Amino acid sequence: MPQFEKSLLWFRRDLRVFDHAALHYALKASQQVFCVFVFDTDILQPLLDAGLNADRRVEFIHASIIELERELRRLGGGLIVRHSAARHEIPRLAAQLGVDAVFSNHDYEPQAKQRDAEVASALAVDGRQWRSFKDHVIFERDEILTLANQPFSVFTPYKNAWMKRLAAADGAFFLKPYPIETHASHLAPPPTLSAAGIPSLAALGFEKTNLLDLKIAPGMSGAAALLEDFMPRIGQYGQTRDFPAIKGPSYLSVHLRFGTISIRTLARMAYQTLHQDAAATGAAVWLSELTWRDFYFMILHHHPHVAQRAFKPDYDAIQWESGAHADSLFRAWCNGRTGYPLVDAAMLQLNQSGYMHNRLRMVVASFLMKDLGIDWRWGEHYFSLKLNDFDLAANNGGWQWAASSGCDAQPYFRIFNPITQSEKFDADGKFIRRYLPQLAGLSNKHIHAPWLAPTNELGKAGIKLGENYPLPLVQHDEARKLTLQRYSVVKRVTDE
Repeated sequence: MPQFEKSLLWFRRDLRVFDHAALHYALKASQQVFCVFVFDTDILQPLLDAGLNADRRVEFIHASIIELERELRRLGGGLIVRHSAARHEIPRLAAQLGVDAVFSNHDYEPQAKQRDAEVASALAVDGRQWRSFKDHVIFERDEILTLANQPFSVFTPYKNAWMKRLAAADGAFFLKPYPIETHASHLAPPPTLSAAGIPSLAALGFEKTNLLDLKIAPGMSGAAALLEDFMPRIGQYGQTRDFPAIKGPSYLSVHLRFGTISIRTLARMAYQTLHQDAAATGAAVWLSELTWRDFYFMILHHHPHVAQRAFKPDYDAIQWESGAHADSLFRAWCNGRTGYPLVDAAMLQLNQSGYMHNRLRMVVASFLMKDLGIDWRWGEHYFSLKLNDFDLAANNGGWQWAASSGCDAQPYFRIFNPITQSEKFDADGKFIRRYLPQLAGLSNKHIHAPWLAPTNELGKAGIKLGENYPLPLVQHDEARKLTLQRYSVVKRVTDE
């Protein structure tokens, strides 16, 4: 017999009706399961206050919710949708429905953990249970520890332990899907109290974006199409992933962020492909990238201070640029006006699409901090506003890696040269020309550093430096010297 008569399943960053841990356990344990999604005003209102009423992420979620509701109805249930502060709405709805328990999946961000603690406390006052499950990662919290039972702070030994644990179970236990349709008859249609249905984007205070023009397909169907497209390419992933003009990545990160596909599905596909000779190398690299994701969630759980401060406290002593000069440099970086084409093209890609290639994330981050001397937190915050796939753990981990202040970060003296990065990863300038068409007439040799091009070539290409394309904000070699001095407060600098 089911343990509960009625339960409530709270969808958050897991917008699917398959391989869903909390939904699986709720259906098994309950005679009836109601489902709810809350457009949380505690999350949405700060976006509106910042003037971000055209946010691709909100439109992505909204479209995914429409598909989710349709699929739940197909299974015999439905979806209650509310627009309120979730920390108040979930206990209130649980009382209105008279449920015995609320089910959800773990969220590892500090604010989300605080919200969930408030909800669990309010439910307990009414005698209702809070049940939460691992769903967003393969291994979480304390599941992968050192031999001294401490959290890892270096990725490679963490990855080795991660893979060893997976192999010991032959991948079956940790990668197994959580079936839904077996107990789908326990899904309950929404009661009349939710007759309002799904509010429109406008009712939420938001407007449509260029999401569909960018061919970003939301929902479970969008994720499935991307996975189907990627799997024939996975064997070449290791060779193609660093080149922004090539279709190398899976482009699934936004779907992982909002859970329109499960991490188990992706890790299982990669793990199974490890044994296929033609695709094994690429699959291993992709699985390693998924492991980095688990690693950063683990770091955020054990070291929540990283959301505000450096993982390595000594790095908080660095004196970054400040005042009007810093503001001017930062605005130029944000707007793709640094004078370094690869950096500018990457920032324009972000601003226009909400996407940035992973190699370019490292390049622009290094440039902001180690060429312009701007605090990594400024860049981290800008990415949080712009990235479709923004995830606090991964975004923070990536920025602190580039700043050399994080766990297993690049050495403080490793400073990407934006010109050589451009020559290596966009040798023909194809990516640069896509976002900076005013530079299209330059040769492949000079498109990476237009200020070094001969005057006659600039003239033929119609380029007037300082007018239709900016002069470089800084000279990289000089900026590098200043950065080494800046970082000397942490330890004595020994240049490469």
